[in-house]
Amino acid sequence: MKNFRSLTLAATFCLIGSTQAADLRSVYQDALAHDAQYAAAQAALLAGREKLPQGRAGLLPSIALSGNSTWNETDVTRSVAGAPTLPINYNTNGWTLSLTQPLFRWQNWVSYQQSELSVALAEAQFAAAKMDLVLRSAQAYFDVLLAEHSLSTTQAQKASIGEQLAAAKLNFDVGTATITDTHEAQARLDLALAQEIAAVNDLEVKKFALQTLTGKGHEKLKPWRRQVTLNAPQPNDMNAWVALAESDATSVRIAQANLEIARREVDKQRAGHYPTLDLVVSRGHNALGYSATTQSGLETESTAIGIQLSLPIFSGGAASSKQRESSALQNKAGADLDGAKRTAALTARQTYLGLSSGLQQVRAYEAALISSNSALAANQLGYEVGTRINIDVLNAQSQLYDTTQKLARARFDSLMALLRLKQAVGTLSEDDIVALNAHLE
Repeated sequence: MKNFRSLTLAATFCLIGSTQAADLRSVYQDALAHDAQYAAAQAALLAGREKLPQGRAGLLPSIALSGNSTWNETDVTRSVAGAPTLPINYNTNGWTLSLTQPLFRWQNWVSYQQSELSVALAEAQFAAAKMDLVLRSAQAYFDVLLAEHSLSTTQAQKASIGEQLAAAKLNFDVGTATITDTHEAQARLDLALAQEIAAVNDLEVKKFALQTLTGKGHEKLKPWRRQVTLNAPQPNDMNAWVALAESDATSVRIAQANLEIARREVDKQRAGHYPTLDLVVSRGHNALGYSATTQSGLETESTAIGIQLSLPIFSGGAASSKQRESSALQNKAGADLDGAKRTAALTARQTYLGLSSGLQQVRAYEAALISSNSALAANQLGYEVGTRINIDVLNAQSQLYDTTQKLARARFDSLMALLRLKQAVGTLSEDDIVALNAHLE
């Protein structure tokens, strides 16, 4: 029974965690503060938001101030023989303050509309980056939990095989078993040692990956509660998820924004043939400095208010070429949107089917775990009474531990499939981290 108790302990899904263990939400918060990809996405968002004031600037007046100051030295020589050269030295200076208010510049108005769409594009791209961080945080967290579970399972299996080896040696010494039982148990123990080494290495790799994401080393993580039941996604209808992905997936929203920007670009380039009308106001001051030769100086003040009309007639064909280019790019953006919708639909189908399959596997492995525990107990009892041999017990142990590990992986894979399904339809958020965190011990 001692063997059976250790096997039952190893068959549990979670590890005993301490009160100081980090949870999924704290890991996610650390990733928000440290992850380089997310920091780059934040910077890109801030840069994208600046498109709006830049676009608005084309509709607002522009004010410019210019000034000048020039020293003039001029020598005047008369054509009369013996006439002296007269130097004329003076300074000229002035300033001009001008204001230009666009009254009709269609391309400027279109640029402003594009700037609004550019902000929406930046927001969608940032939303995609944030969802990606949620997914990567959960994946790194669950990878460590699964690696810890694999190591504990392997160590428990090694301990059980060690007990079986000791029993085989004792039975051989008293003459109730052959040396074959000892060799078989020793071979399984050597294999378990190799598996333990690999499990230790895998756990270290997964911890380093988590540390790279969060910038912190986490010695302990809170495990998943084994009594939590994994439920089917709601709504439990693949077509509903596909329809949602085709309309709300971040990749689709990004492609839609790009298409709208491309459409505005066609209008913008078409405006290259339109006239422009501006209100122009200027105020100026010019001074001609006093000259000792001429014994005079001059100062002038000027104010001008007017309407300026400009009509493009011919620019070497550049305007028409840019219009054709923008039309082609609009067609490309439309095709990209179609592709994004199809890809989103395919991803939603794949993740939904993967989640459904994973949940079925979890239920199957849970039933198989119960059967494997019963089979091991029966083989151990049979070995004690002589109806089973050592290899039967060892095979039953291997089956139990293999089922335990597959069950753990199926559960974590199902959790990740649920998150990927939400990512596919553009609804994955920090709330999902909070919901998962509530199911940790």
